[in-house]
Amino acid sequence: MRRNQSDGFTLIELLIVVAIIGIIAAIAIPGLLRSRQSANEASAIASMRSISSAQSAYAASCGWGYYAMTLEDLARPVPGGSPFLGADLARTNIIKSAYTVTMASNAAAPAAVLPSCNVGALGTGYHATAIPLAGGGTREFGTNTSGVLYFVPRPAAIAITDRAVAVGWPLR
Repeated sequence: MRRNQSDGFTLIELLIVVAIIGIIAAIAIPGLLRSRQSANEASAIASMRSISSAQSAYAASCGWGYYAMTLEDLARPVPGGSPFLGADLARTNIIKSAYTVTMASNAAAPAAVLPSCNVGALGTGYHATAIPLAGGGTREFGTNTSGVLYFVPRPAAIAITDRAVAVGWPLR
């Protein structure tokens, strides 16, 4: 007995399966990219909140009412204690979740002020920003001495100083 049917798939059947997989991928990928950008933005917002909380704690307990001037100062531990900010934000211009996080101060504390408990530089205020890398997010974020979080949709750039926000809206 001889069998006339061969086992396997024809070329047309394989092409149809590949086309269906391509259509499903084309539908799913934009949604995945949007969810990744949303996760990156949530991480940037959390970073700004962490910096704001760390600065409040620093000013109240270590800085004589003044603020740390850099992220490195906030990440420096106090003698016999722990740092005010985690290692994930321990240096200026650190990239976290497709955002570049920076912090600075416009003015140093008066020279007569005692040094901080962790020997960090003291400033009269601070401002921090989270700027997305290409494709990382659709908004820029910032915070300053007020403790309020601000944002601006791209391509506009956030303009923030220690005490004022020229370009940006409060995050609600």
